[in-house]
Amino acid sequence: MSTSTLTGTLRQVRKARRLSQLELSLRLGVSQRHISFVESGRAKPSRELLMAWLQELEAPLVVRNEVMLQAGYAPVYTAALLDDPALQQINSALEQLLCAHDPMPALVIDEHWNLLRLNRGGQWLAAALMPGAIDLPTDAPINLLDLLSHPEGFAKPIVNLEEVGPPLLAHLRHEASVQPALTPKVDAFEAMLYLRLGKQNLHTRPTAPVLTTRYATEYGELAFFSMFTTFGTPQDITLASLRVEHLFAADEATHAVLRAQVK
Repeated sequence: MSTSTLTGTLRQVRKARRLSQLELSLRLGVSQRHISFVESGRAKPSRELLMAWLQELEAPLVVRNEVMLQAGYAPVYTAALLDDPALQQINSALEQLLCAHDPMPALVIDEHWNLLRLNRGGQWLAAALMPGAIDLPTDAPINLLDLLSHPEGFAKPIVNLEEVGPPLLAHLRHEASVQPALTPKVDAFEAMLYLRLGKQNLHTRPTAPVLTTRYATEYGELAFFSMFTTFGTPQDITLASLRVEHLFAADEATHAVLRAQVK
């Protein structure tokens, strides 16, 4: 989080969910006065109240652990590495999801938009969208937000950026309100949109129920829409952060290209 104090973190998470102190107090069954006293540091919340508080705000598990530490309590959730033997079944499930989606692209990302896994379709699409090497750091995980913001990255071939860029920016701003570590990357993405679209086009609203992203490639225009898979009720920070993005062909021409190219 961007603040290291309990009071600052609690206020930030509540405001990110757009709840007033009164609304939160009604949900928790405590007085608004007590909510105010906790957020101002005049009262110390119990461990049980904090857990209910963070559950009501749907705070990310990593934030819940941080709040517990700030309040002087032990963290609640584990954070196993993805290659931990204890997560063998999870890794098997992820591999099945990725392979089953071929030849359509699928990828696994974490809460920071770091790319963790790709299927064959995803590898092919990445090469098709960025045929030339770009100067990304080699000592850090590949980050999709960095790739979107880079002048030669994934956003360069998008032909309908004015349609899909602003809604994605709004979504990323919401994520960054809960996880401020994303803010510099979201700022970079916004700067790229500003250069491509102009300030007046950064707040347009989508008209379609599902956004379709269209890319200009050497294989012709490719069109995709996305769905995400997450783990239900995860009790580990690593698992809670994982998302599998499945890209689906939005037209038959795109489907035909993927069937022909991904072997």
